[in-house]
Amino acid sequence: MKKKIIPFIAAIALIIVVVLFMVLGNIIEKYTPSKETKDLSEYYGLTSDTDVALICNNEVIDTKGKLVNGEVYLSYETVRNYLNARFYWDPNENILRYTTANDLISVNAESSDYTVNKDTQSFGQTIVKADASTAYIAIDFVKQYSDFQYNYYTDPNRVVLTNAWGDYTIASAKQKTEIRYQGGIKSPILTEADKNTELTILEPGDTWTKVATNDGYIGYIKSNKLGTTSTTTISSDYVAEEFSHITKDYKINMAWHQVTNQSANDNLASILQKTKGINVLSPTWFYLNDNNGNIASLASSTYVDYCHQNGIEVWALISNLENDSVNTAEVLSHTSSRDNLTNNIISAAIQYNLDGINVDFEALNADAVGNSYIQFIRELSLKCANNGIVLSVDNYVPSDYTAFYNRAEQALFADYVVIMAYDEHYAGSPEAGSVASIGFVTDGVENTLKEVPANQVILGMPFYTRVWSETPVESDSTATDETDTTVDYELSSYATNMTEVQKLISANGVQPVWLDDIGQNYVEYQNGGVNYKIWIEDAASLEKKLTVMDTYGLAGGSFWKLGMEDSSIWDTIIKYIN
Repeated sequence: MKKKIIPFIAAIALIIVVVLFMVLGNIIEKYTPSKETKDLSEYYGLTSDTDVALICNNEVIDTKGKLVNGEVYLSYETVRNYLNARFYWDPNENILRYTTANDLISVNAESSDYTVNKDTQSFGQTIVKADASTAYIAIDFVKQYSDFQYNYYTDPNRVVLTNAWGDYTIASAKQKTEIRYQGGIKSPILTEADKNTELTILEPGDTWTKVATNDGYIGYIKSNKLGTTSTTTISSDYVAEEFSHITKDYKINMAWHQVTNQSANDNLASILQKTKGINVLSPTWFYLNDNNGNIASLASSTYVDYCHQNGIEVWALISNLENDSVNTAEVLSHTSSRDNLTNNIISAAIQYNLDGINVDFEALNADAVGNSYIQFIRELSLKCANNGIVLSVDNYVPSDYTAFYNRAEQALFADYVVIMAYDEHYAGSPEAGSVASIGFVTDGVENTLKEVPANQVILGMPFYTRVWSETPVESDSTATDETDTTVDYELSSYATNMTEVQKLISANGVQPVWLDDIGQNYVEYQNGGVNYKIWIEDAASLEKKLTVMDTYGLAGGSFWKLGMEDSSIWDTIIKYIN
């Protein structure tokens, strides 16, 4: 019996030993750091020898640079999104533009030369490489005009970019140690940090800390392998350029004068007799006339002379709405037609001795126009400044869908930014309402001031009112019985002047009611079965808007349009702009 038990016990012992070894092996395996290294091409997303990984402000970004003849090139989109949004690429004519406060830099694709205004300079290497999808710009050319620092590394190819200046938390490695792809000893190794290597702390943790190395690795290190943290400041020696403006040392009291034919210019004297305090007139003289950048003109030297004799400056308006056959996006997105347009505007301004230009480009499509509109403003501003011409630009009240008008950039290049604080409700609006309620105006001013200094903002205010009519339209489509019919309304409106509104009020025997939240008088009446609603623009409503202008210290006001006002309104205006 004893002989049978001994082998059994030995077998059990052997099994126990094997199990213990297996458990021990698993424990060792579990707690032994992995020696596996991360495939760096995969880590950086590199698919060819010419790809260059980009690490911007301690983040590996998705887009890649290109290595061409040993030089690093960045895609146009990368430059705009991460380094300098002022670069402009015309894919139609393969031209790169950059606009400074005083100069226009232009580069043709595949050229090593570039022009600064009309002066040709050599860069020593190809500046722009273009393919079917985008343009690649030499990083050193971008750096000439941009506030960033970079370092280039090989094995693999990568560029570390920095333009977020300020304080960073750093710590040094206590000993030589691994930096892993993710937190955990089984995560692949990205690189090793030698003792005393300085690391930037991105996300501190009890066990693992996310760090960035100076040469572009973003990974995790054991927290107990880091020394004491401290703060370092990264700064730039880049000198930002200064922008100058032609601004007045008095409040702007501007009125738009709608001129639709040459003979309308002859009415100027009689119209001005009914006004007070105007120091700027903006006649609607110019408009885009074809897709090549040519303009139509209704300008008059006699008109300008008369204004100058009466101490009034003329800032002629250029519009994009009069000729339906013109594609504004087509004009602005082609450098040749855009250049032709700016040259034509300046030529007309010089010919007629104009004091300023007022750009009124409306109904633009963000997808179609892209960055071409603001590039047009930049380029026009240089020509205006060189000729002593004031440049003002009309804008809608700020909204997400008008963000591409780029008011902040306008503030740098244009002299004045005009808020068209009206058309809150417009022809075709789904509901009746005010043309310019006080809340709408105030919001427009406050949001504009987030991007534009107050001394460059002119508040555009309406002289017109919209008369709304609700005409009953019977419909039995939703009737529940034979006697139940639903009455719907067909909504329509038209714009009219202050005098005509007062006539309507008198003719219909209604008494206006002041709406404090809207900042306007309001009437509603019925005539011939039609319900009419009018949010009235008058001295009381205009004074509310002028108070906003005054409260926020704006550069002045402008009014659309001359001739639609009651002459007494000027007594209210000159209380605030005199």
